[in-house]
Amino acid sequence: MLAGLRRVCEKESVNGFIIAKQIIQAALKAGIREFVVCAGARNAALLEVLAQAENASLAKVWRHFEERSAGFFALGRTMISGEPCAVLTTSGTAVAELLPAMIEAYYQQRPLVAITADRPARFRGTGAPQAIEQENIFGFYARQGALTDWSGLGPWHCNVEIEEDFTVEAVTFNATDYRAITSPTLRLQVGDLARWLRDTHERGLVVILGGLETDEQEEVWHFLQDLRVPVLADATSGLREALSHQSLPDGDRMLRANPPGKILRIGDIPTGRFWRDLENLPEVDVWSITRTGFPGLARTSQLTKGPAHLVVKALGQMERQDDPLEFFTITSRWAARIDDLLEALPESEAAWVRTVSSYASLGTSIYLGNSLPIREWNLFAQQQRPITAVWANRGANGIDGQLSSWLGVTANDENAWALVGDLTALYDLAAPFILSQCQQNGRVLVVINNGGGQIFQRLPRLQKMQENARIMMLNPHPISLEGWATMWGMNYCRATCLDDLDSFVVGDSITLLEIIPDKAQTIEFWQRWDQFK
Repeated sequence: MLAGLRRVCEKESVNGFIIAKQIIQAALKAGIREFVVCAGARNAALLEVLAQAENASLAKVWRHFEERSAGFFALGRTMISGEPCAVLTTSGTAVAELLPAMIEAYYQQRPLVAITADRPARFRGTGAPQAIEQENIFGFYARQGALTDWSGLGPWHCNVEIEEDFTVEAVTFNATDYRAITSPTLRLQVGDLARWLRDTHERGLVVILGGLETDEQEEVWHFLQDLRVPVLADATSGLREALSHQSLPDGDRMLRANPPGKILRIGDIPTGRFWRDLENLPEVDVWSITRTGFPGLARTSQLTKGPAHLVVKALGQMERQDDPLEFFTITSRWAARIDDLLEALPESEAAWVRTVSSYASLGTSIYLGNSLPIREWNLFAQQQRPITAVWANRGANGIDGQLSSWLGVTANDENAWALVGDLTALYDLAAPFILSQCQQNGRVLVVINNGGGQIFQRLPRLQKMQENARIMMLNPHPISLEGWATMWGMNYCRATCLDDLDSFVVGDSITLLEIIPDKAQTIEFWQRWDQFK
């Protein structure tokens, strides 16, 4: 279809509305029902057709002025719904702003679609305004072509060459022409995995849980109850609290000291350090169950691709492994030591995470930013009240677009919480533009402002670097976010001690809670933490 339209455009100037109508109708037929638009002169015809589709109740349209944030917001919509979402941009560098979100969508295997307006092909290579090389701009991370060729799985790019001038016409939409995308039938081969699980190892089996989709959680929980083995559960699994009786406190350090014979990973690529340590532990046999199909390791391992709940269900009833009672006794003592340390240093960064987790457990969901917040949450968050709706962008592990993704995931939800670091917030300052289109009741954004990228302080090699090199790594700053909160109409609360939370109120619009951890307590906390044995 696009090739034919291109040939016509090269012969004569075609009313851009004709092309726009065909593109939007193709998008609807491909099952796309949500669109995030960043307006420009080049994509105005597309927006007009899309507006008519929204008037016909066939599309939900979100608007943003900044393409990078729009891309991540759209990614968030795909994360919560499992359905495709498209971003519409004008031509030129606007298109390039979508690359980070498309990369994240690729590694999460989300149906994020970029529909990018482009000047006709005759302008390529001329240096004319708003004319760059847009075809295949996303390279490896998104296939490109007509939407009629898209399977509905993974990111896709539809580049639309279109004249700027157009004549508005009424569009007739036939609702019966527009289908929802259905998932392909999966054939799961689990015989080898079942045998692998039955073959015991003298050093035992440990399960590492990465991020799970909502519909994966219940079956995985039952599976692990039957298996009864130690579990290292990321918060993004949604099962961290529900499996607290099997969980390993500070599991990365415990497994590093005593590597098991086998690791079964279920879900997305795990957050913890021990997963990376497995690169250098070839004696540990690793098997992954994951919907994305990415092994997450460069070394040899085995993998079953498919939704985790379908894979573990196909395995049937599993025999309980050797009861690791002694192991769980050790972990309970370790957990008590962590509680004592948090209580002793209540205004350290780690203790603030524990405090925030208690408040956030009263909400409906929590979004965790990369990269220190999610690690500290896994280690120190409360475990008494389950939080099953836990979100994060863990595809490429970057800090880009985190606030926009959070808003996309929770756009329609009340009492949605997020916990991010200060640099992560600074990276996505345009994200709140879309707040007026989202549910704000009970929404809370918690920013731990520790004055820079303090995760790098935890790297031993940083201590050996030159002072100016360390500063480059840390990006220290004196910035307060109060002015930013005012700019976007957020309620604001600054907390430097626990007593400051007396003025913290969750209201009917978004609240920014900026936490300033006590630097001395934080340093002491990590010094004492590193002495744990």
